[in-house]
Amino acid sequence: MRMISLKVSTDSWFYFFALLTKRVPGIVNDHLKTLLELNLSKPSKGSKIVLGVSEKELAGSIKDAVGITCDISDGTQELIRGIRLHAPKLLKGLDANDLTKAQLGLGHSYSRAKLKFNVNRIDNMIIQAIALLDQLDKDVNLFSMRIREWYGYHFPELVKLVPDNHQYARVAQFIGDKDSLDESKLPDLSSILEDDSTLAQNILDAARGSMGSSLSDIDMLNISAFAVRVISIAEYRKSLISYLSEKMYLVAPNLAALLGDRIGARLISHAGSLTNLSKYPASTVQILGAEKALFRALKTKGNTPKVRFITSFDSQVIRSNKYRSTASSIIRHS
Repeated sequence: MRMISLKVSTDSWFYFFALLTKRVPGIVNDHLKTLLELNLSKPSKGSKIVLGVSEKELAGSIKDAVGITCDISDGTQELIRGIRLHAPKLLKGLDANDLTKAQLGLGHSYSRAKLKFNVNRIDNMIIQAIALLDQLDKDVNLFSMRIREWYGYHFPELVKLVPDNHQYARVAQFIGDKDSLDESKLPDLSSILEDDSTLAQNILDAARGSMGSSLSDIDMLNISAFAVRVISIAEYRKSLISYLSEKMYLVAPNLAALLGDRIGARLISHAGSLTNLSKYPASTVQILGAEKALFRALKTKGNTPKVRFITSFDSQVIRSNKYRSTASSIIRHS
């Protein structure tokens, strides 16, 4: 076997390493084709030029594109390994440190390319969105409970009149000091309460006869600032729900139509990606989210859980024991 020397300078080797990150497996790009044509003569009848290649798909592509016979035998693989190991000695002008830097740059470029062309990148947005939405639900409930308790010292009757958390925060921020509420503010208060003038009048009557204590200006200022923050979080939660719906419609429209946006997103999040979810058998889809209960049942030899996430969907068909396995199969293939 005869070894030929490539006419490539030291600087060109860095360029060649960078080109490797742009190569699609099994496809000869223009840069690789140019490199082969510059260093290998065109094969003719009786030509004994054989190019050692480590990939079977790439060998076939080179044969079709350039017409050079390629060898992928075990001996060639060992030869390539030896060249890679002793590259600083075999390649003139190439220092060992230069090769290390080139390999490091190749690794970074390859990782960036993998992240850039990740097939699950849209799934990742859904996973992050549903995780943030679940966290916002907890935060909104916690903050709403806090503002109800805090503002309840001043206007305790408002808690029963306005049960909705978001609406309560808006009403508390609008009223402020209950003593300042009068008939002139009823139209604006009614608009906050979805044009419910009767409820607005009831709030006014309750404010006039309220048993709540008076608060200082600094206390009312802090309550108002906190109410504004709760309102902003609740409004962002609504926009996040819209964003999640749009993403689910683009990525998994069948799953969203079958189970809804949030349950479908939770299934994708728990599976890791939509691809992983599609590969799960129906029996696994059926108990997604109930892993702890499953292992606890196996440990205690009790009854194993049948379903977890899919029971959150308001459907009598899915809730029925008779059709749970069928529903899991439908979800898997959607």
